[in-house]
Amino acid sequence: MLPSIEQRLALELAAKPVQVAAAIALLDEGATVPFIARYRKEATGGLDDIQLRLLEERLRYLRELEDRRSAIISSIEEQGKMTPVLLDAITHAEDKTRLEDLYLPYKLKRRTKAQIAIEAGLQDLADALLADPGKNPEEEAAAYLKAPFSTSNGDNPGVADTKAALDGARQILMERFAEDASLLQAIREYLLDHGIVESKVVAGKEEAGAKFADYFDYSETLGTIPSHRALAMFRGRREEMLAVTLRLDTEEEKPKWDAPLNPCESRIAAKFGVSNIGRPADKWLADTVRWSWRVKVFMHLETELMGNLREKAEVEAIHVFALNLKALLLAAPAGPRATMGLDPGLRTGVKVAIVDATGKVMEYATIYPHQPRNDWDGSLHVLAQLAAKHNVSLISIGNGTASRETDKLAQDLIKLKPELKLTKIVVSEAGASVYSASEFASKELPDLDVSIRGAVSIARRLQDPLAELVKIDPKSIGVGQYQHDVGQSQLARSLDAVVEDCVNAV
Repeated sequence: MLPSIEQRLALELAAKPVQVAAAIALLDEGATVPFIARYRKEATGGLDDIQLRLLEERLRYLRELEDRRSAIISSIEEQGKMTPVLLDAITHAEDKTRLEDLYLPYKLKRRTKAQIAIEAGLQDLADALLADPGKNPEEEAAAYLKAPFSTSNGDNPGVADTKAALDGARQILMERFAEDASLLQAIREYLLDHGIVESKVVAGKEEAGAKFADYFDYSETLGTIPSHRALAMFRGRREEMLAVTLRLDTEEEKPKWDAPLNPCESRIAAKFGVSNIGRPADKWLADTVRWSWRVKVFMHLETELMGNLREKAEVEAIHVFALNLKALLLAAPAGPRATMGLDPGLRTGVKVAIVDATGKVMEYATIYPHQPRNDWDGSLHVLAQLAAKHNVSLISIGNGTASRETDKLAQDLIKLKPELKLTKIVVSEAGASVYSASEFASKELPDLDVSIRGAVSIARRLQDPLAELVKIDPKSIGVGQYQHDVGQSQLARSLDAVVEDCVNAV
């Protein structure tokens, strides 16, 4: 038997099973990770929030795995096809991929060509030709002709001639070859090392897809593609600018039908004892191996591996988002000092908000130092007055459009009024516009225009980044590339966890 979930998690976390069992019990009761990390140290033997987050994630995966294992065992037993060897393999499968490989031959599918051929009695023909390639396929097939008939599953066309008999026998063997769990795993591993992801521009989309120009004629090994490149290619494919495919590194050109067997086809042939040495059925069997690879095995694995690549790229991207968000939330607070927030803009002007040491809004204004008005001196005059009146010591500048020009304005103000001892800092304005228009902001700052609320948020996030940023949905803080290309529920779960952990740490 596989070790229990508690034992597996204990091994992965390098913790004792009793610690893991206590943490699982607390999570199941609805306790949050920060609560357990802080207030239940004695129960978990001091597991920290990083270990607990990993435990929570892996617990979810392993429970899904066990549910799937039970469902698969029930399904095969209901079909009356369970054997001790199969049960042992399913019981010891360590991940979902292995489990699904084992289940593939027993999965309830719609009536396949192979099943129709088995109903027509062609299983014996398939077995005979595979077992003894010395037999002549045409001669053997002649004994299996059959008129159309009906079954409980529907009508069966029967076997009209020797060609239909051999086609049916081929379908049976193709399904058998394509559903062998150990063979699938071996080919999957080969493809991870030797599969090439190739992207080409869709004809006629060169201009419309210019932003994907790097991927118009691009290829890289499946196992080494970094997440940002994979996500860029998948976005290009989704927008119908790129054609993204998987191929073997030995097949730069589309292989011809009579080319020698490729390494994956050779693995299928070796597994089932097919070799082309001139016996009557050898050519037919070699063609069956090729059909199995091209129509069944490769298509199945291409879908799976490209899906896995996307999933892995998303996980990495979400991890980067989480790190960026953590850095933003835990930025050092400037503390309780009167602060001037500048939300830069060109045509619409720079919004100015003054908040006191407690973050309360004291005064606000809009200045137009940049294009098209260019009222530089007038803007400096307004800022100097406001700074002197409210004893401002910090200037917080948003890093959006016109940030550099506004930074230059603040620099000039500091030179102009050295006696005010002003310090300027450019802060991330990520999520400020979302906050400004939120229900939370309209309750907190009901009398202020939406555009001024952004400047207030920029001032406050210098005083205390965490206190200001927790007001914004973490996904709206926009702290990474391809944010809308990744699984939104996983992203939300990961970013919410970061906010929880940061608040807990502080």
